[in-house]
This record gives sequence, structure tokens and C-alpha cells, in this order.
Amino acid sequence: MDNRPIGIFDSGLGGLTCIPFLIEEFPEEKMVYFGDTKRTPYGGKDISTIINYSTQITDFLVQSGVKMVIIACNTVSAISFDSLRAKHPGIPIIGIIKSAAEKTAGLCSHDNRIGVIGTKATVKSGIYDRFLKNIDSELNVHSLACPAFVPLIEEGITESEIMDLTIKYYLDDFIAANGIDTVVLGCTHYALIQKNIERLFPGIRIVNPSQEIISRIRRELAERELFAENSDFVNTFYASDLSEVFTGMIDRIFENTDVHVKFKSFEI
Repeated sequence: MDNRPIGIFDSGLGGLTCIPFLIEEFPEEKMVYFGDTKRTPYGGKDISTIINYSTQITDFLVQSGVKMVIIACNTVSAISFDSLRAKHPGIPIIGIIKSAAEKTAGLCSHDNRIGVIGTKATVKSGIYDRFLKNIDSELNVHSLACPAFVPLIEEGITESEIMDLTIKYYLDDFIAANGIDTVVLGCTHYALIQKNIERLFPGIRIVNPSQEIISRIRRELAERELFAENSDFVNTFYASDLSEVFTGMIDRIFENTDVHVKFKSFEI
């Protein structure tokens, strides 16, 4: 048993899409979340900047006494995972990409056409393609960077004609030209427009890494005997810019639960 909280971080509010799945699967676990809302988005930044920012946040979470760090950001998982693991070998650090790749490979045959959408940094890294091809070298994988999604989502512009037009701008030709039938949301922010994509492209199968990472968390907690029991820790959500969109989203996540939360603004 280990009642220390789980640490979770993202470049902004996208990583919050993991929280409902965590609550459902692990009701006894508590968490410390950090969203770098002031410096988001990470996807178009230099590799050294992404590594620097993610190292600062991971150091902060470790110093806060978490028992595990979840990288709820595809960009950071693609760029910084190895360096973060090397700096903190004594604590489990889980990236969000591997579980999603395993799920996708399990769902798809050689006849399927997989479309990975993500930030420029994630797509440029080619990490989803490598993970998927390592599982099955004959899978058909196509990738597309959609850099305008994150800024719009961070501003809370999701249920609007602007977002729908932006989705169609990126995906219309990509899906048609490549015969895409399975879309991997290669950025946790994109889970917030999953319903838009499903409505605009009915019949498309979507893999949501924010959900698929739960299986990996479960394995780590079990293997290391880290499950919590009756912890009185209060879930804490930090943001480098504590915006109304950020706090409003957390309020919606917890509105039908008896989970207690507190917000804190903290600039790394």
C-alpha cells in the first residue's frame, strides 16, 4: 500500500482527459496534476525546449512526493521520455504512447489504414510509426500534424463552427486520400474534440490514448505494490496560468463525484 499521490502532467489542459478514466478505475488514488498552460503549446517548440520544460515539471512533481509520474502528453512522451527516466530511475514514469500503439495494433489488420494525428513534434518524431511497425511491420500507418487544434482547445473553442471547419481543413483530404479507417488521437488535447471528429466522419474508429494508458498504470501499481487505501490527500491541480477554461474543465470532471480538489497557480 502506498498513499502518496500519482503525479500527472501535460503541456496544458489536454492531460485532464486522463482523469475521468483514472477516477473510474482507481477511486482510492489521489493525484497531483500540473498543466503548463502558460507555455502551451509544446508541439512547435524546439526539442531542447521541450526537454527543459518537461524536466522542470517532472522535478517539481517528484519533489512534491508523488509515487509515479504519468506523462499525459504525446509530445513530451515522444521527445523527453528517455531523458526523464534516466534522471529519475527510482520512480516509475509512464508515457502515453506505448499503450495506445499496442491497442491500435491489436485492433487493426493489414487491410486497415491507420491515421495518427498529433502535434508537429510528435509527428516529426515518427514514434507512433516506429512503435506500431515494431509490433507489426506490415501495418499501414499515415501521420498528420494538426498544429491549430491545441490553441483552439486551450481557448475553450471546441463546440463551434470554427473547430469543425478546422477539423475538416486538416482531415478531409487526409482521410480521403489515404483511405483512413482508424484514427489515433496522438495528442491528449484531441480527446476534447473526439465527438466532433466522430460526428464529422461517421464510421471512423478512434483510439484515445487518454483511455488506453490506464492498463499500463494498473500494471505498474500492481507490480510495485503501490495501490492506495483510504488516503486523505486532496487532489491538487496546478497550472502555470490558472485560466477559467482550466478550472472550469476540472469542475466539470468532478461535478458528479464527491472527490475534493484544490487549484493552485504555480509558475515553474
